[in-house]
Amino acid sequence: MPMNTDISAQVPDWSREDIRRFWDPGPKLLRTIRRYQAAKERGGIWGGISSKRWALAHLFWSTVTQSEIHLHTRIGGGLRLTHPTGIIIHPDAVIGVNCMIFHQVTLAGAVVLGGHVDVGAGAKVLGSLRIGDHTRIGANAVVMQDVPDGCSAVGVPARIVRPESS
Repeated sequence: MPMNTDISAQVPDWSREDIRRFWDPGPKLLRTIRRYQAAKERGGIWGGISSKRWALAHLFWSTVTQSEIHLHTRIGGGLRLTHPTGIIIHPDAVIGVNCMIFHQVTLAGAVVLGGHVDVGAGAKVLGSLRIGDHTRIGANAVVMQDVPDGCSAVGVPARIVRPESS
């Protein structure tokens, strides 16, 4: 099944981060990170007070979701945390725009996710790797090598599956 390339790998779709109901832990966890970073960037006394408030909210939502996403992680717009339970993201990781990360995912190390990367449940990406634009990481895959644009990585250890040429 080919990857949906209608979703941009460069232009964030901010509607993907909308909070849609009262109990929506993924977007609420993400909101705490974004607001914390904005408050820190703003600086001053009000920025300092606001950043502490958002750090406390981040602690709450991190506990609820049992996820570790550092407050300083660089995250592109349009990230979807579909089932945000047990997600572990290294502080040096960089997440591109319009990515989707399912539950129990670990990004261990300075992983760089390109734009529009879907990471399946239970996947582990280990090391300082580059995952290309419009790629998919299969559920429970263990990725220990770079993944080129438009490919998928599946299995343990993950093997690269290139799209079928039309």
